[in-house]
Amino acid sequence: MTTNVLDRYYADLKMTLAEAVTAAGLVADAGEIPAITLEVPKDKSHGDLSTNLAMQLTKVAKRNPRQIAEALIANIDKDKASIVSAEIAGPGFINFRLNKSYLYPIIGEVLSQGDKYGTISVGQGKSVNVEFVSANPTGSLHLGHARGAAVGDALCNVLAAAGYEVTREYYINDAGNQVNNLAKSIEARYRQALGQDVEMPEDGYHGEDIVGFAKELTAEQGDKLLALDDEARFDFFRKYGLDKELNKIKRDLGRFGVSFDIWYSETSLYETGKVIEALDALKAKGQVYDEEGAVWLRSTDFGDDKNRVLVKNDGSYTYLTPDTAYHMDKFSRGYDQLINIWGADHHGYIPRMKAAMAALGNDPDKLTVLIAQMVSLFQNGEKVKMSKRTGKAVTMEDLMDEVGVDAIRYFFSMRGMDSHLDFDMDLAVSTSNENPVFYVQYAHARICSIFRQAEEQGIAVLPWQEADLSLLDTEPAFDLIRKLGELPETIGESARLYAPHIIIRYVYELAAQFHSYYRAERVITEDAAQSQAKLQLLAALRIAIANCLALVGVSAPEKM
Repeated sequence: MTTNVLDRYYADLKMTLAEAVTAAGLVADAGEIPAITLEVPKDKSHGDLSTNLAMQLTKVAKRNPRQIAEALIANIDKDKASIVSAEIAGPGFINFRLNKSYLYPIIGEVLSQGDKYGTISVGQGKSVNVEFVSANPTGSLHLGHARGAAVGDALCNVLAAAGYEVTREYYINDAGNQVNNLAKSIEARYRQALGQDVEMPEDGYHGEDIVGFAKELTAEQGDKLLALDDEARFDFFRKYGLDKELNKIKRDLGRFGVSFDIWYSETSLYETGKVIEALDALKAKGQVYDEEGAVWLRSTDFGDDKNRVLVKNDGSYTYLTPDTAYHMDKFSRGYDQLINIWGADHHGYIPRMKAAMAALGNDPDKLTVLIAQMVSLFQNGEKVKMSKRTGKAVTMEDLMDEVGVDAIRYFFSMRGMDSHLDFDMDLAVSTSNENPVFYVQYAHARICSIFRQAEEQGIAVLPWQEADLSLLDTEPAFDLIRKLGELPETIGESARLYAPHIIIRYVYELAAQFHSYYRAERVITEDAAQSQAKLQLLAALRIAIANCLALVGVSAPEKM
């Protein structure tokens, strides 16, 4: 795994502490030294770093922790570890105050790595498939799909930044009654456009897009389609409707900044025989049985709360059957991990899908299902249910028109996806510090503005190797540099927990520290050397903010 400046410093400090344990004679053998932990105290008055090592050693050293702490402090090579002072606190914590020069290489690391800064190699050699959105191609994407798209794409970006080989996949539910009803609905509207008095089918789709498709068809084809036999005509409307709806979905997702490597058709599972193959595999393993004319999966053997029907007594399949075949296919492709992001209404489906995979002999722990909870819109303090433009439910397209992609992607990824999200449309478009996406983007724009000022004043920014970074000697500057150094660890945590909101929390805190620094200190001063050092810090900050925003699909404007 790639290490960064903070990782290396912490590793060296832990080694120095281990050497102090041995030098103090606190253990008979180095193998008895416990894993050493370091923490940043919440209260700055307690120093820069703290360890509970003295308390961990009590059983081995057979002394009280404060005595152990005294022995450790007496034997630490302070110069080697950049320690200015070490103090004992409470029952035996050791608080360290550090020579902050160990932080300066972080700036060089950021500036030399540029848009790669923060990336780590923890996932190197591992592959992960992330399936998300997967909306039925029968209508417009709604708010739940938008949240799944925002979080799913951000998660893919984070995993890629952590070194994983990521495949983005969209499962097209293009088989079954919903698509059949789409075809029948388009045909009914087509006939109506030709002046025929026909009823819309039961469970038909009444959206304006269907009316529009029919009008286009009438203009292109006239009444030619009526001459086709029933089967050929149905197949035409089915394919036409699917193509239209999928193109609309791809258009909206493209505008939202989301693309997929694989668009996997449910229909292909039937055409290639994979559904039968999955059923045969379950039968061969003795995991199904017949009862009341239906075929059942023994899913309770694998943790489900009841057995599930795969084939109904009329010979038709339940939803679980093609889904099992689909996931069997995904497992067969050899990914190290499969991640699905499903809507809130699919929570109960997780145990049966894991059971089906276990029944096929696959490791169910390789399948992780994340649930994206619902979004509620608010405007003028009231809940919004209908689009002002259409009078229908608000779609992803409506919301992009109303508030823009950046605000949606930031807000929709801002909370853990398992939390319900209230989206304040007024806040999302406001240009105030209360709007978090504006606050973070403004930090980037403000830094860009400072560099324009420097250029206007004829100040050429030196290569960072030539700047005297030791002139960054204030606590606000040290806080910013330390925060910069935390990005690789933050990306690692976000990837490990499948939690893109951790990136947003980090970049907001980084922006807040910058705004505070900007208020406290002038960047361009009469002191040319100090100005150069500060500009190097801001150049690194600009990179880190832009990199974080890119991970969650939000732009980093240079002017606002």
